[in-house]
Amino acid sequence: MDFALDDEQQLLRDTTRELLARSYDPEKRAEVIGSELGWSRDVWAKLAEIGLLGLAFAEDDGGMGAGPVETMAVMVELGRRLAPEPILDSVLVPGGLIAEVGTAVQRKQVLTQVADGALLLAFAHTEPGIRWPSTEVTTTAAEHAGGWTIDGRKNPVLRGDCADKLVVSAALPDGGTGLFLVDAEATGVARRSYRTHDGGRAADIEFIGAPAELLGDTTDATQAVERGIVRAQAALCAEALGAMEESLRLTTEYLKTRKQFGVTLSKFQTLTQRAADMYVSLEEARSMVLYATACLAEGRIDPIVASRAKLQIGRSAKHIGQESIQMHGGIGMTAEYPVGHYFARLTVIDQIFGAADDHLRLLSGQVADYTLVEL
Repeated sequence: MDFALDDEQQLLRDTTRELLARSYDPEKRAEVIGSELGWSRDVWAKLAEIGLLGLAFAEDDGGMGAGPVETMAVMVELGRRLAPEPILDSVLVPGGLIAEVGTAVQRKQVLTQVADGALLLAFAHTEPGIRWPSTEVTTTAAEHAGGWTIDGRKNPVLRGDCADKLVVSAALPDGGTGLFLVDAEATGVARRSYRTHDGGRAADIEFIGAPAELLGDTTDATQAVERGIVRAQAALCAEALGAMEESLRLTTEYLKTRKQFGVTLSKFQTLTQRAADMYVSLEEARSMVLYATACLAEGRIDPIVASRAKLQIGRSAKHIGQESIQMHGGIGMTAEYPVGHYFARLTVIDQIFGAADDHLRLLSGQVADYTLVEL
């Protein structure tokens, strides 16, 4: 497989990079994430204008019909600039589930608005006390003559604080898991918003007889949820790759300019060796992002591949993030300098849909399933 981006993909990447570079510098980002919303609606409108919010949706649903390679290219740029706009949490994850299991009418009504930037979604799936990779949900759905209602609690719901509609997973009366569309302002929906470690937003949401619309039919959607999580894990890995690239760039630039004992830090052999080790970790992460993206591009949605990628991303992110702060010294811990914010985002990415240790535990449990190869 050719891992180089073609001309159109490069144009998409460069357009995204230019837009985000114009929109954000460290000071502007600090101002935006300190606001009540935590991201910019002006930037969101610009992302919608150039088609990034509908990038992964089919053209019939108001999107561009792009594939995983284009999506990953955009996610890398979001990570590189630490853009706080919730493309993953409000578009790709919940929108991808609607695109897969929703009816033609539901897709047309919802995804067209999402692509236009007029509607914000959030995926309410994770529940207190239930850790990945469990797909168990205690939230329940009940069918009535006039439709469905939802009862239960979801936390954390990333970007659930600002979502207009929620894609909620709930246990069906006859078994299995269904996906439902719930108006975030509906009667029976109680939201408590809070900030996450990286300056983002999330919500603890309780449903008490909340009216809901079933996505698709009553068929068990457990596998659709699992596939959606695999796609989300791959996108998170791509975002983390962009953040690690920028962390390494900031660190090497600092070593070239910061002087100690009359010479730049880049003259100290130990520091250059540590920077070289960071580069190795970055390339290991890049290889796994390419692997995960290639599998998705071939139509192979494999949770084991996603776990391999997220395990390596978690390890590389921890190494690069810690070394970046260490080699910057005290300035690396300040809120005014960006390198600490990159590590904060990488730390949060590691926790979403399974931390590195969770994926290691899953993969180690699969060892016996492989055939021994003897040379």
